[in-house]
Amino acid sequence: MIRSALALALAPTALASAAWAQDPHAGHHMPPAQPAAPADPHAGHQMPAPTPAAPDPHAGHVMPAPSADPHAGHVMTGPAKAADLPVGSAAPPPPPTDRLADKVWDVRAMDRARAILRTEHGGMTHWSLLLDRAEVRGGSDEMAWQGEYRFGGDVNRLVVKSEGEAETGGDVHSAEVQALWSRALGPYFDVQAGVRQDFEPRPRRTYAALGVEGLAPYWFEVGGTLFLSDEGDLSARVEGSYDLRLTNRLILQPAVEANLAASDDPATGAGSGLSDVELGLRLRYDLGLRNVAPYVGLEWERKFGDTADYARAEGEHVEDTRLVAGLRLFF
Repeated sequence: MIRSALALALAPTALASAAWAQDPHAGHHMPPAQPAAPADPHAGHQMPAPTPAAPDPHAGHVMPAPSADPHAGHVMTGPAKAADLPVGSAAPPPPPTDRLADKVWDVRAMDRARAILRTEHGGMTHWSLLLDRAEVRGGSDEMAWQGEYRFGGDVNRLVVKSEGEAETGGDVHSAEVQALWSRALGPYFDVQAGVRQDFEPRPRRTYAALGVEGLAPYWFEVGGTLFLSDEGDLSARVEGSYDLRLTNRLILQPAVEANLAASDDPATGAGSGLSDVELGLRLRYDLGLRNVAPYVGLEWERKFGDTADYARAEGEHVEDTRLVAGLRLFF
């Protein structure tokens, strides 16, 4: 009896041990299970059938072929140009005389006002004086000058030129003056005609002059003049220069001048062909006044042909290189 009661008492413990040995998580505290996903709100609903597409109203129709271009094969022309129009011979219409201002103001007062307006828009006269060179030459007691005076309007003007060489306080070696009528050929070039008078060397010569001068492309100042003397001798002069601005005020100016003659003139020492050439290089500085510019430079001169022979016969130099210093004045 006692053994039976003991067996009954130990039976639950043995059963529990056996159950723990089988389940490894027995006795552990498990977290509460997550709630299940919410049910589909549309579960059990019946979806309506899709609406059928509307039928194509053009289905079964035959599209007509595109109509032919009514302009096909035509040659289109642009608007008429002035150059394509025939040249007429009719007289131009007279200038208008019914000015509205004349109905308000006195006609004579308006005529004076219109005359002033025309003058101020191209009819004004002005003058200028350029002394391009006023210099002394090193290695000798010589001085030289070259300049011009202009008076007139934009189209027509009077031009007076002069150049020469002389000993400082002594004899004049060469001196000439030209009086020219100058007319504008365009914005950059003028044609000039007039007379030239040589005072030295002796005998004195008088020339008729005809030339062109102006501003060539790339700002080269060029000029060429033909001279016909009172003795019938034909000669020419070609000049050119360029202002190379190193700074706004410091300017380097190369220049060239060449003289040519068609025949010999032993009295003046000019031979036929290329008579002489002068090459110069001057560096000037424009002062604050902008019309006074001191300069220094170098000049080379060479005589050729019969002109060189005449110079040798007179005991003169055929070739010469010298330093120069002077002023350039403009008013």
